[in-house]
Amino acid sequence: MPGGHVTTPFGRRPMTLALVQRQLDVDGIRPGKTVDKWKVFRDVAEARELLGLQDRGIAVLDALLTFYPENKLRQDGQLVVFPSNTQLALRAHGMAGATLRRHLGFLVEAGIIIRRDSANGKRYIRKDRAGDIEAAFGFDLSPLLMRAEELAGLAQQVAAARAAFRQAKESLTICRRDIRKLISAAIEEGAPGDWIAIEDAYVALVAKLPRTPRLADVNSLLAEMEALREMILNLLKNSVKAGNISSKGAQNEQHIHSSKPQTSNELEPAFETKPEAKPADIQKRESGNSRVFPLGLVLKACPEVINYGPDGAIGSWRDLMAAAIVVRSMLGISPSAYQEACEILGAENAASLMACILERAGHISSPGGYLRSLTDKARRGEFSIGPMLMALLRARGETLRLVV
Repeated sequence: MPGGHVTTPFGRRPMTLALVQRQLDVDGIRPGKTVDKWKVFRDVAEARELLGLQDRGIAVLDALLTFYPENKLRQDGQLVVFPSNTQLALRAHGMAGATLRRHLGFLVEAGIIIRRDSANGKRYIRKDRAGDIEAAFGFDLSPLLMRAEELAGLAQQVAAARAAFRQAKESLTICRRDIRKLISAAIEEGAPGDWIAIEDAYVALVAKLPRTPRLADVNSLLAEMEALREMILNLLKNSVKAGNISSKGAQNEQHIHSSKPQTSNELEPAFETKPEAKPADIQKRESGNSRVFPLGLVLKACPEVINYGPDGAIGSWRDLMAAAIVVRSMLGISPSAYQEACEILGAENAASLMACILERAGHISSPGGYLRSLTDKARRGEFSIGPMLMALLRARGETLRLVV
C-alpha cells in the first residue's frame, strides 16, 4: 500500500490542503487492521447523504470495489485499484464518461478514495524483477479501511434518524385520525363546543406540514396536534361529566344501521345483499369503516340532492340512496366507481358523498375521477366525509344547532 508520501493530481485538477491531510492520515492505519469491503460499502451507502454522495456515486464505488480481488481490505495489502474509465464505466452499468468522472471527483472530495496519479495520468502498476509491486497508480481504497468505524457510526446515525422519523410520522398519523374521529363524534352526538372553529384549527395545522417534511417539522406539528387532541378530550370529558351529551346520535346510528334497503332493480350492486350474507356482514358493507352522519345534517349541507329523490323529496336513507344513483348517472360516474365507494365508505356515506359532489359539481372537472380519488384516500384512512359536510354548511351560513 502506498504510504509515507503525497502525490498531487494529474492535469488541471487542483491540490488542496485537505487532500494532503487525507493522504497523510492513511499512514496512521493500525497495523494488521482489516475490514470487510462490502460491510464498509453498505455503511457508505447508508450514510451517503451525510457524505455528500448521490446514488450514482455509490454505484461508482461499487464498481471500484469489484476491481479489488479480496473481500477484506487489509492494512498490509495493495489497496490501489487501476481500472480504465472504459472498464469502470462498464461495471457501473454503462455510466456515461462525463458522469463517471464527476462522481469519482465526489468520492475524492468526500474522503472515500484517494487519487494516486502517475506522471502521465495513466493507471497501472509497476513490478520489480522479483515480481513485487514497486508502484501503483489509480484509486487508493485506504480511506475506507481507515474510516471504517467512523462510517459505521454515520450509518447508525442515519438509521436512527430514519427510525425516529418513521415513528414520528406514525404518531402524527394516529393523532390526526384521533382528532378527526373525535370531532365527528362530537358533532354527531351534539357535544357542546365550537366544533367548526376546532375543525378550522385542525385544518390550519395540517396545512403547515411541508410537502417534504423533516423530522423537526413532524415533531413540531405533532406537539401542536397532541395539544389540540388533549383540548378536545378535555371538552368531551367535561361534557360527559355534566351529562350534556345526548344519546340521539347513537339512536340515529342504530336506526340507520337497522334500516337496510331491500334488494331492488333500481339499486346499484353495492346495495344488494346476498341471501347467504350474515347480518354482521351486511352491516359492515353498508356502514363501512366511517361513522354515519345524521340524515338531516347531510340534507342541510347538500339540499340540491333533494330534487333527485323519489317524488322530489328525501325522507329516509333509502330515498337518499336512490337519489344518489340518479346523480351518479347524471354526472357520468361509472357504476364500478360508485360501488367501490360503497364498499370502502359504506352505503350511507357513499350516498352522502354523492350529494356533496353534486353540491360542488360546478367546481369539479371530473366527478368520476374525484370520487375515485376520495375513495382511495378513505381506503388509506386519509379522508372522512365530516369535514366536507362542515365546509358545505359553513358555505351556506348554517350552524350546527339547526341540524344536531
